[in-house]
Amino acid sequence: MRIALGAQPRSVVGLVVRQGVRPALLGLGIGLVVALVVSRVIASLLFGIGPRDPLSLTIVATLLAIVTLVTTWLPAQRAARVDPVQALRAD
Repeated sequence: MRIALGAQPRSVVGLVVRQGVRPALLGLGIGLVVALVVSRVIASLLFGIGPRDPLSLTIVATLLAIVTLVTTWLPAQRAARVDPVQALRAD
């Protein structure tokens, strides 16, 4: 709809990615805090690694952020390439 009204495809992609990444980053932050709080509970389940290992937490957080970016960017790119006339046509 935005492209049909004159928005640039680049701005539409940025909007969609921001809207998808914002809640994911909020959830990631909350998840990290919860993981640190319950680290004593899960310590007995871990072998060869500490419950608050910064490298592990950083790797997992980075992977989740990358997956979030990819899973929001790919559909946004696809949506930006749709012809506005075709999208608005009711068949």
